[in-house]
Amino acid sequence: MVFHIVICLLIGYLFGCIQTGYIYGRCHGIDIRNYGSGNAGTTNVMRTLGKKAGYITYAGDVLKGIAAILLVRYVIFAGDASHTTLLTMYTGFGVVLGHNYPFYLHFKGGKGIAVTSGVMFAFDWRFALIALLVFAIAFYTTRYVSVGSLAITALFPICCLIFYFGQWHLFIISLLFWAMAWWRHRANISRLLHGTENKFEKKKKK
Repeated sequence: MVFHIVICLLIGYLFGCIQTGYIYGRCHGIDIRNYGSGNAGTTNVMRTLGKKAGYITYAGDVLKGIAAILLVRYVIFAGDASHTTLLTMYTGFGVVLGHNYPFYLHFKGGKGIAVTSGVMFAFDWRFALIALLVFAIAFYTTRYVSVGSLAITALFPICCLIFYFGQWHLFIISLLFWAMAWWRHRANISRLLHGTENKFEKKKKK
């Protein structure tokens, strides 16, 4: 079982290293990590290169999380039904690790929110529906992307408790998703507490 877990983490990590935002930026002549917040994720790409770039980045990051889990669930460990749920969770965590800390970019990647949403969808679609609703409420009431992002990751362990009660191994891993996301957002949390976090303002109609 330990060997299977290591394999899943490695597979997830390699998928996570596909840096959509960085690749998109390079295709347009820039290293996105040298602009804005210095992050290679969706929000910084959208602020720097526009909505289209942000949507493409988000889609790519979501899809790599989904692809990694589907590969493990239906191809590599398709015959290991008793452990598939746990192995897919480890795979998803590996994707987030690869996204946040890609080895070929000196471990400087994104913050893992888009990837986490993709992992939640592939792991259990109910998680994604709840996360989408909560993100929408949090974002449109506060206009802070970071608030919506932090809310999504906090939901992960809560959903595990509700839908997979008693499977404590899953719950513990989901806590790691939450802890990593909040650690990666520590600067955002500090700015939120000091009232200096950037908002996505609504465009005024002319």
